[in-house]
Amino acid sequence: MTGPDGASRTYSSAKRGAKAAETRGRLIGATAALLRDQGVAALSLEAVAAAAGVTRLTVYNQFGSRRGLLEAAFDALAAAGGVTDLAEAMAMTDPRAALARLVEVFCRFWGSDAGLAGLYAAAAADPELAESLAARNARRREALAVLVRRFGGPIGDAQRDVVDLLFALTSFAMFQALRAGGREPDAICALLKPLCDQAFASRPPAPATRPR
Repeated sequence: MTGPDGASRTYSSAKRGAKAAETRGRLIGATAALLRDQGVAALSLEAVAAAAGVTRLTVYNQFGSRRGLLEAAFDALAAAGGVTDLAEAMAMTDPRAALARLVEVFCRFWGSDAGLAGLYAAAAADPELAESLAARNARRREALAVLVRRFGGPIGDAQRDVVDLLFALTSFAMFQALRAGGREPDAICALLKPLCDQAFASRPPAPATRPR
């Protein structure tokens, strides 16, 4: 059995872990708020520390760098924006219904927090962060490729064209372009779903018959 000293150490460790998690959450929230309200130019470890009421060293110990902080903020925004529902979409047996659900998931995510625009703006000037975001986006491309293959659509270059088109239609850039017209996320989703379905169900034209 664990004695009183062991129980005390376990309790203290649990308290420290909970405190660290609370601090991390506060720092990520401060990062998202700075991105949302002031843009990426205002973001620094010092600024996040001041907003969260901690020292710069605390921020550094949690994330290691500004990039680490930005990546953690993106992951937190993704979780809060419902990207985890993508697993539900991919489990659907009808690939066209799964695609429609995927469009809904990403429209909701892209519109969930204005801080996302700050993250993408930061990536434009930070090659390492851009690479990290590209890796995340590559997972969306792979999900689309899985659905296209499951549907039994075109193969080879024609399949790649369909995946590329769907990837562009479900991107943050496309969402932002449509949002600039004053549309709400639900309206954007309503625009994109039929376009994605049309691209998804397309077939390449039959090759021309050569004259004999």
